[in-house]
Amino acid sequence: MAKDYYKTLGVDKKASKEEVKKAFHKLAHKYHPDKQGGNEQKFKEINEAYQILSDENKRAQYDQFGEAGVGGGFSGGQGANGFGGFDFSGFDFSNMGQPFGGAQGKQGFEFDLGDLFGDLFGGQGRGSGRAQARRGRDISVDIQISFKEAIFGTERNILITKISECDTCHGSGAENGSQMKKCATCGGKGRVSETRRSIFGVFQSTRECSDCLSRGEGPEKKCSTCRGAGVLNKQENIKVAIPSGLDNGEMIRLPGQGEAVAGGQPGDLYVKIHVEKNAAYERLGNDLATDLKIKLTDAILGAEYKLETFDGPLILKIPSGLAYGGILRVKGKGIPIRQSTRRGDLLVRIIFSTPAKLSKKARQNIEDLRGEGI
Repeated sequence: MAKDYYKTLGVDKKASKEEVKKAFHKLAHKYHPDKQGGNEQKFKEINEAYQILSDENKRAQYDQFGEAGVGGGFSGGQGANGFGGFDFSGFDFSNMGQPFGGAQGKQGFEFDLGDLFGDLFGGQGRGSGRAQARRGRDISVDIQISFKEAIFGTERNILITKISECDTCHGSGAENGSQMKKCATCGGKGRVSETRRSIFGVFQSTRECSDCLSRGEGPEKKCSTCRGAGVLNKQENIKVAIPSGLDNGEMIRLPGQGEAVAGGQPGDLYVKIHVEKNAAYERLGNDLATDLKIKLTDAILGAEYKLETFDGPLILKIPSGLAYGGILRVKGKGIPIRQSTRRGDLLVRIIFSTPAKLSKKARQNIEDLRGEGI
């Protein structure tokens, strides 16, 4: 059955690149196999969909040609029908939605479109070991930082256990001083040739050599630490640089810091940030907001107040006649704006209360103010 990458990520076909990214981060965190209740198969499907839809060229090919446009070296516009000159007009493709993508010719025989297209376009058919770049698993961790650290940025060292490259053999799988020898299975080519037949004749195809993992060679003596695997499960201390202005729930991607795989590229590490709440301050986009309680007389006559901010003490001038709930803006004391040297503003909301009881003198003074129309 054809894959619907948009449905996999739960986004519309007109979704922006940023919307696709947000959907991926949300689902990746939910289904990551290292989490309780995670789903490795679902995570792989999500990652595959993101790899296609986050790349403009691959997405354009997928939108136009479906899966065929992003796999097996397919390129639209070749030959009479975009398939290197082959004419498929004599075949009924109405049942392509059946398992294995089967199609039936008008002559009555059946064939597997996955195998056929793989042979025609340089790949392998379904179930025949399509050669793909080996890549380790992506992994994710959650860390908590303070409100101030989220504003100005910080660094954290995290200790995680994952499959990593062997430090002894550096991924080769060979014991130190051991010579590498040519793989007997593939003859040092890294790939194994196969002859395949289709309705158009005999095609020569290749697949990855499973014995040497496409490297074409193997060690005469295997590494004693990893036993020739090139990778092993171990603890690693990873430094994470947290940029300024990061918001709660955002993720940092560390390429190549995920799990390693023999003969391939490591996956990525995703770090989800959780920001502690602050009792006095609230984030509003790139601005910071807080309340300042003052006396009624200061609101009427004006005054100066000392305010503790994340940049240190600040003397705030209260203008006379300020109304309850009035906002005072202090420029450049908010959240750092990404890819900019500027910062948001500090918004101070003024609040005050009226006294429940008044002395005789205070009451008389207020009566005098009433007499003046205040």
